[in-house]
Amino acid sequence: MADNYSTHAIGLYVANKSGVLNRIALVFSRRGYNIDSLVTSPARNSDFSHMNIIASGEKETLDQILKQLNKLVDVVHARDYADIDIVEKELALIKVKCVADNRTDIMQIGHAFRGEVVDISDTTITFQVTGPSRKIDGLVKMFEVYGIIEVIRTGKVLMAIGNELTAFAGYSRKTLPILEGEIKE
Repeated sequence: MADNYSTHAIGLYVANKSGVLNRIALVFSRRGYNIDSLVTSPARNSDFSHMNIIASGEKETLDQILKQLNKLVDVVHARDYADIDIVEKELALIKVKCVADNRTDIMQIGHAFRGEVVDISDTTITFQVTGPSRKIDGLVKMFEVYGIIEVIRTGKVLMAIGNELTAFAGYSRKTLPILEGEIKE
């Protein structure tokens, strides 16, 4: 794999309209860039949405994708968060095979990762766990010896730390009048 191939956290602030997600996905697809996870949520101003995309590929290709995304009419702003301090979290539901003989061990492992039991039966136990992806990956690895039935993950959500607004981290509020519905000072 080339040295410039890596995973990127991309944040977008977009118009909350039908078809926007499709146009954004097409930009990635045309460049052969894979979207590893995608999370969309409404912004405080209901006319807009936040998108978090985790994608893997070459840096040069990502730069071109960001330029194309920022040219789309419905995209207010798109950026790679490689150089911005952010908080990243993910949620997963993990269903593990569980019999009476190993139930205590499985529960201790889940609790060590601060997992919460959300369902339990005679043959399975399901945990909810939140945190960085590496934490969830670690728990999945620990549970593999018992037999994982299924894992469902939300994808990463991200937020700029401190006073920065996530979609516009590093930019002046004075140059972005669209933020009026987002800022409550």
